[in-house]
Amino acid sequence: MRRRLHLLIAVGLGLFGGLAVLVFWGFAQFTRPGPLEQDTTIIVDRGGVEQVTRVLVDAGVLDHPVVFALAVRLTGAAGRLKSGEYLFPAHIAMEDVARLLQSGKTVDRKLVVLEGMTTAEILRMLTDQAGFTGAQASALEGELMPATYYYKYGDARPWMVQRMREEMRQAVQELWAKRAQGLPFANPREAVTLASIVEKETARASERARVAGVFINRLNKGMKLEADPTVAYAAANGQGRLDRPISKADLAMKHPYNTYQAAGLPPGPIGNPGRAALAAVLNPDKHEDLFFVADGSGGHAFAKTLAEHQKNVARWRQIEQQRNGQAPATAPAAARPSQAAN
Repeated sequence: MRRRLHLLIAVGLGLFGGLAVLVFWGFAQFTRPGPLEQDTTIIVDRGGVEQVTRVLVDAGVLDHPVVFALAVRLTGAAGRLKSGEYLFPAHIAMEDVARLLQSGKTVDRKLVVLEGMTTAEILRMLTDQAGFTGAQASALEGELMPATYYYKYGDARPWMVQRMREEMRQAVQELWAKRAQGLPFANPREAVTLASIVEKETARASERARVAGVFINRLNKGMKLEADPTVAYAAANGQGRLDRPISKADLAMKHPYNTYQAAGLPPGPIGNPGRAALAAVLNPDKHEDLFFVADGSGGHAFAKTLAEHQKNVARWRQIEQQRNGQAPATAPAAARPSQAAN
């Protein structure tokens, strides 16, 4: 009887010792650096512990899947693992993997919407850029605010479009309330329309308010805007940038967006202007300029009279001749010398 008791005690101690060794080994595996060779971004979809573990093993994050699965179950973490796109550091330990998946600290993706992009271009970018889900949303030209937007894997396209729309709405509302007096706009939408033209006429921040002032002056005098970007927008059917120079046929085209032919503002924006262009249009410089043309340095030469403008255009043509060896067919100006002031 005593011998049997000793045997049972020995077996029990052996099992306990073996279990202790196994637990110690498992804990060591759970806390030691893992096999991942370099920082890696991995998408973890919704699913149970087994599915999540399989994804991590296939990506090289785990080398002891049974230990990981058992540990997250024993610690109660199994029900708190969140799906998403995660950045796993090189040699991340299993315990830190479990913490990361519980934290929900997923990767931020970036969508850069440039000032002046058309709505068609922005919607195409939302279709092409990875990480978005859901059907494509629609938007009017000029409704979407250019900016850098951060989003998560799995965010919906309609949500992002609505976010851009709300950013534009708030900016226009704020700037419209602070607008200068006497502007020729019946409503904020008309201001957005002119801002979209200014956005594409100059890339220099220091010129925006002055360019806006030129167009305001022309509108107040009943002159046609004669803005090249509106012609390009019409020629490209509003789909994006025109991939060729504006032609004489384009300038003569009968189109509501061709401000060489149609008086006043075009029917709507020709792109999505940024906040700075909106601010410039709603608080333009006050001056008497009616014309401007490229000056060869990335900026523009401004003029009050057509005669002065023609001299500026002649200088620009000389610059182009030196650069290209031939004179351009048409002058890249907001108002060309062939268009007389009213």
